[in-house]
Formats: sequence, C-alpha cells, structure tokens
Amino acid sequence: MNKKLLVVPVIAGALALAGCAGMSSTEQRTLSGAAIGTGVGAAVGAVTGDWGWALGGAAIGAAGGYIYDQQKQKEQRAYEQGVQAGKSQTQKK
Repeated sequence: MNKKLLVVPVIAGALALAGCAGMSSTEQRTLSGAAIGTGVGAAVGAVTGDWGWALGGAAIGAAGGYIYDQQKQKEQRAYEQGVQAGKSQTQKK
C-alpha cells in the first residue's frame, strides 16, 4: 500500500484523540464516529480510487456517533430514574 494513502486515516485518528479533552460526550462521540468513518472511507477510496468515500464515511460516521451518544444518554436517564424510584420506595418503608 502506498504510504500517501495512509496519511488521511492517521491524521484523522490523531485529531480525534488530541481534540477530545474539553468536549462533551456528544461532541466526542460524534467526532470519533467521523474519524472512524473517514478512516474506513479513505481505505475504501484507496482501493477504488474514488476519494469521495472518505467524505461519505465521515458524514455517516458522524451521524452514527451522534445517534449512539443519544442512545447512551437515554439509557443513563432511564438508569437514574430507576435508582431514584428505588430510593423513594426504600424510604417509604
């Protein structure tokens, strides 16, 4: 594989890891999804010769990361509601 083809996924991964320090979980997961999608798209683009795959992969990855984050937040809210319901039931006894 040509070394030039590896540059895009390596840079995307480095940016994803370096830029996550002050971000919310939604921003981190969206960026991580975009970075992973870009890497996969770049790999497909390297094989097919069409670099539009990297852009499409980034968009799909970002959307996937955002949707994943929303699901995780929903699960966390449900968990917290269950904990509160359990606490209130034990206090009534």
